[in-house]
Amino acid sequence: MTTAIGDTLARYKIIPVLVLEDLESGLRRCEMLCECGLPVAEITFRTKAAESVIREASRRFPEMFIGAGTVLNTADLHRAFDAGAKFAVAPGFNPTVVREAMKNGYAFAPGICTPSEIEQAYELGCRFFKFFPAEAAGGVKMLKSIAAPYKHLGIKFMPTGGVTIDNAAEWLAVPEVSAAGGTWLNKADAEGIRKAVALAKSL
Repeated sequence: MTTAIGDTLARYKIIPVLVLEDLESGLRRCEMLCECGLPVAEITFRTKAAESVIREASRRFPEMFIGAGTVLNTADLHRAFDAGAKFAVAPGFNPTVVREAMKNGYAFAPGICTPSEIEQAYELGCRFFKFFPAEAAGGVKMLKSIAAPYKHLGIKFMPTGGVTIDNAAEWLAVPEVSAAGGTWLNKADAEGIRKAVALAKSL
């Protein structure tokens, strides 16, 4: 897989990670993101509403770059893309899901936190990875360390898990980081979203 997902997400820099419990509130959150200048989201498949939100938000807000998160199996992978997801990510590296994504031409990023996972996923064609859980796995220092041996490969990362408005700039300063997953934006108000947009534009 090319780094195309990373290149697209790099335009936004901070990617809202959303856990949405119902369609109505999910659409309101997507609308707020668009109105505040951040038309992008990773909608996690942790809830029953995820698929319907992706489908309806993709139709109602065509300007949004919507992805699916917590994609743990091939069934959810197909559900996500059938609903209109432009990309999908997972917290871990599941070779079965990666192979299915590659076979279908889906933009998919597995989660990694070790060199071995990077190498296994790279061999299957992945070039963009979710670094998770970012802070708990060692933070910026850890990502720099595990990315260093692979600089010549041109791979990119999206750290998620413990990224905040206060440390996002530090993560985004790492050359191998295309974007950072903003879990705090799941419940942020309009002011909070605009702060994230302003930070992204300043970098």
